[in-house]
Amino acid sequence: MGASSPLYAAIDLGSNSFHMLVARSCHGQVQTLAKVKRKVRLAAGLGDDYQLSLEAMERGWACLSLFAERLDGIPAAQVRVVATATLRYAKNAEQFLEQGQRILGCPIEVISGEEEAALIYQGVAHTSGQSGRRLVVDIGGASTELVIGTDFAHHELRSLEMGCVTFQQRYFPDGQLGQPQFDAAIKAASTRLAGLKDRYLALGWSHCVGASGSVQAVQEVQLARGEDELVTLPRLRQTLAATVACGQLERLAMAGLADERKPVFAAGLAILIAIFETLEVGTMEASGGALREGVIYGLLPDRDKDVRGRTLAALEARFSLDLEQGRRVATLAEALAPGSLGERERALLQAAARLHELGLAVGFKEAANHGAYLLGHLDLPGFCQGSRRDLVALIAHQDGPLAVADHLLLPLAVLRLAIRLCAARRAPPPLQLTVKSTLLTLSLPANWLDSRPLLTDLLAEEAAHLHNSGLRLILS
Repeated sequence: MGASSPLYAAIDLGSNSFHMLVARSCHGQVQTLAKVKRKVRLAAGLGDDYQLSLEAMERGWACLSLFAERLDGIPAAQVRVVATATLRYAKNAEQFLEQGQRILGCPIEVISGEEEAALIYQGVAHTSGQSGRRLVVDIGGASTELVIGTDFAHHELRSLEMGCVTFQQRYFPDGQLGQPQFDAAIKAASTRLAGLKDRYLALGWSHCVGASGSVQAVQEVQLARGEDELVTLPRLRQTLAATVACGQLERLAMAGLADERKPVFAAGLAILIAIFETLEVGTMEASGGALREGVIYGLLPDRDKDVRGRTLAALEARFSLDLEQGRRVATLAEALAPGSLGERERALLQAAARLHELGLAVGFKEAANHGAYLLGHLDLPGFCQGSRRDLVALIAHQDGPLAVADHLLLPLAVLRLAIRLCAARRAPPPLQLTVKSTLLTLSLPANWLDSRPLLTDLLAEEAAHLHNSGLRLILS
């Protein structure tokens, strides 16, 4: 396989888990081909003298042997292997690295905490859709990274020596999950965070994103309780109470908590609570990307930094969508959209307009449901879970009853009107939609509908559906 290979690989030798990501550059987007993850718990083998035990190293080497099999055929220039906190701290790290490099057949870079934080931020930036300033948090096995940045530029980054493996050993050594153990762990994490508190609060942020397994584990417990994916301090405290009620690690059982996450769940939860309390975090979302995604995007020669635009263009190419029709509907939807629609809703409306015919790739019958299914299961860099859910709802309800949440009702009404007005696959003349409370007035050129009986019927059907949802459509 020559240098023109579209394959790339990123390997992250973390303190808790080793990760491997194999991806293909396709239509300007990274398409994941394989993810391999093993719980190596390297940090558990790091003694007080900062010597890494042979047993821990052997666990790591066994994992690297698995990874080496998947590297065959990928150009060396398109592979990057990075090692993080435990191998930064271990005094005998060179012993592990020499054997690891022989197994993989490529160099292993031990990166600094600051470079780790920067790569994590890039992984989040290339896969998340938030605009504005963001705080990114990654709780690893032996270190925690905190970054403030805007778009693809970081403004402040720190790596702190605290992680879910090392804190589990230090503050929950006998598997006791009592309140005193949590209080000690939270206090220790808060002490480490105190040095950056003033600087971070002064910079501020609009969104907080968690890029670690600890955040995802907490989120999965919340979802199993029937809550949404947003992590908040009251919900963390509720999870803390449930954990303390279990009493011991061997009895830790909560719906949504995976067995592989249980050994370090308490420590990750304690660190997360300290971050929320010290930095006054309101809500946190989980990110779809982290360190290994940052490494992959750093390997690509051309990186389009419009994440959502890149995702939409890739879907249009992959499913052979009619680009002219998608942009025709999107242009009309933007023209009809009332000023009351917020930036988030406008962006979702544009995405839905460009992708409204996605389901035709499966079949005409129930195309809207096909499109919603695809969007619910495809990788969508740039769309967080909430945005993905809303986009799926817009696509699924582009015809028939408008059974969506209230905040989507007006964007959906605009989308549906734009689709019907462009049904002949031609742009209509200039139109205007005026919205006053629940009254929608669509201004049309005089006599324009007289020669369009089918469109007249479609608009009448749409008026009936809108009426059933509490909206009234008038043509003038």
